[in-house]
Amino acid sequence: MFIIELTYKVPLAEADTHMASHIEFLEKYYKSGHFIASGRKEPRDGGIIFAKASGRKRVEEIIAEDPFNKLGIADYRIIEFKATKKVKAYDAFGGEEE
Repeated sequence: MFIIELTYKVPLAEADTHMASHIEFLEKYYKSGHFIASGRKEPRDGGIIFAKASGRKRVEEIIAEDPFNKLGIADYRIIEFKATKKVKAYDAFGGEEE
């Protein structure tokens, strides 16, 4: 499992002008099964994506496609973790991609 933290490098108004293309990017990876949750941080200085992938390299490849990355709108922090304690429902969406 990976947590991808985005932090805006530009004013919020500028990030918002590119939000539609960022959302299209998110939808692509929801459909592929890589993304399982995403949303804005509070205060709104970026966002968080919960992702599953075969490894960090794959996450980096995915992030490279994000318009926010291509346009220099956000910095990305990738955090990988292995759940050692979890609710049963986690198994339905957690872990690595096949």
